[in-house]
Amino acid sequence: MARMRSPKTLTAEQVAAFRRDGYLVVEDALTPDQLAELRADLAGWVEESRAHTKPFGPETIDGRARFDMGAEHTAERPALRRVNNPSDISVSYFQVMSDARTVDMVADLVGPNVKFHHCKINVKLPGAKTEVAYHQDFAFTPHTNDDVVTALLMLDEVTEENGCLMVVPGSHTGPMYSLFQDGTFTGRVDDATETAMQARQVPAIGTAGSVCLMHTRLAHGSAPNASDRPRGLYICVYSAADAVPIARNPMPSPNEGRILRGHASPTARMIPLEVELPKQPKTASFFTVQGQESARGTEAAE
Repeated sequence: MARMRSPKTLTAEQVAAFRRDGYLVVEDALTPDQLAELRADLAGWVEESRAHTKPFGPETIDGRARFDMGAEHTAERPALRRVNNPSDISVSYFQVMSDARTVDMVADLVGPNVKFHHCKINVKLPGAKTEVAYHQDFAFTPHTNDDVVTALLMLDEVTEENGCLMVVPGSHTGPMYSLFQDGTFTGRVDDATETAMQARQVPAIGTAGSVCLMHTRLAHGSAPNASDRPRGLYICVYSAADAVPIARNPMPSPNEGRILRGHASPTARMIPLEVELPKQPKTASFFTVQGQESARGTEAAE
């Protein structure tokens, strides 16, 4: 049974800032123990990736590899960049996804009834070439309404040097941009649109344990890690209970649709919208959709 939410976690001023800008950075979203446990699990997965030369399991429920590395990955310099739905395989990640302070923050933004959609870890290790081209999340995960919030929990100190999220304040109130080019789903806006967005972008930075709460329609991207320090984000996507997906989850899990606060909704709330339907990924992560190859070597001998 879902837990009833705690008293308000965000102030009225913070909620107003989120409504205006489409994002909000909040410190101390994780307890020190929660942060330590998440970092320990991730360190173990990075170490495990050294023995692999291509994406590996345990597989997700749609049969894709759970762990994805960039093409530059080697045993000596790992480039693990994505863990799909870590809450499926880690007690610590499940606990944070389902019951950290961030869930109550989301309730402050979308209402008392909060539903889980999916989660993932995006990692930029030193020397990795991972970047994120500009896009809006809603184009990957459209719903009947846009009360959908992405909580990006910072597992490390996040700075401009190590590839922080870059966002365009206020873009969540503007148009939806196409992620198709010449009929092909590229998962990114076109070059001219990206250039215009980069001219307005601001960094979303914070200390380890902070969270960036992001509206699903906010335009964002990020550059590669240019530092010698890792940048890990635990990314959890939540919605109001009456926001119903209108496309298949690109990252399905057994916990999809789990009510985390309040109650399930017997109705779907509809808002006027028109959004392109995304193509479903066939590879381990959306980075390949954006043109960044995964590691493709022969699996190391066991």
